[in-house]
Amino acid sequence: MKFSLQYQVRIMRKKSLNGNKNLIGILFLAPSLIGFLIFFLIPFIGGFYYAMVDSPIGGRFVGLDNFRGLLKNESFLKAASNTVVFTMISVPLIIILSLGLAMLLNRKIPYSSMFRTFFIIPLVIPVASVVFVWQCIFDYNGWLNGFIYSVGSFSGLMPVDWMKTDLARGVVIVVYIWKNAGYNMVLFLAGLQNIPKEYYESAEIDGAGTWRKFYGITLIYLTPTAFFVFVMSIINSFKVFRETYLIAGEYPHDSIYMLQHYMNNMFASLDYQKLTSAAFIMATVISLLVYALFFTERRISRTFN
Repeated sequence: MKFSLQYQVRIMRKKSLNGNKNLIGILFLAPSLIGFLIFFLIPFIGGFYYAMVDSPIGGRFVGLDNFRGLLKNESFLKAASNTVVFTMISVPLIIILSLGLAMLLNRKIPYSSMFRTFFIIPLVIPVASVVFVWQCIFDYNGWLNGFIYSVGSFSGLMPVDWMKTDLARGVVIVVYIWKNAGYNMVLFLAGLQNIPKEYYESAEIDGAGTWRKFYGITLIYLTPTAFFVFVMSIINSFKVFRETYLIAGEYPHDSIYMLQHYMNNMFASLDYQKLTSAAFIMATVISLLVYALFFTERRISRTFN
């Protein structure tokens, strides 16, 4: 009986300690939870409400009519198609470039630390300063057209209005790669340095060439890093609006009119129904794409493991 009583007291003390630990944990998480509630969850629910009514004030429930109307809107379809094209072009380019840079800097080359710093600098420079530099380069009266004009008498080249033609998409892709390549390079570099060197030495003893070691060792062990970089590159491609907006304004050339431009214009005109509907469509597409990528990554990891 005495043993049973002591056992019960011990159990009660453990429960009390666990309860105190849970309370302390909740208190530490409370600021983040409150911030998430105020700035994400409540606006998300409010936005979903606006997407289901025909007016923000005293609106009538219309179900999915706002989404159906949006899918027939030419401006939205143009913005969506431009965003998809931009992502499909820029993401593979930045992954290939950042992986190549990481493999280069992973070797013992002179001034490797300086090159790493050089590629990281775009991450810490304010966007406004970056945009000012690109404006000086790609403006019709900018540095690049000045150079073209100076050599035009020899080559026959003529100045180009870069931001008023289809070349504007190429300019935005260059800005996006310049801004984000350093971040992806650091991630790939960390992944490369975690691959044991013994694997490469064993492959060399077995007579494996450079290409064989690349896709037989490097790519396999970089799979988790590559998928993470792929996901982050897609997400960052949807954030290129800041640079595009500051370079080309509210109504840029048709080739760089993105979903964020459309939503920004709907916000300026107080058309909350189209704004929230477009935001939910974009969020749904991104969420499904990210889920599919992580599902694929897990399947590949299980296959190799």
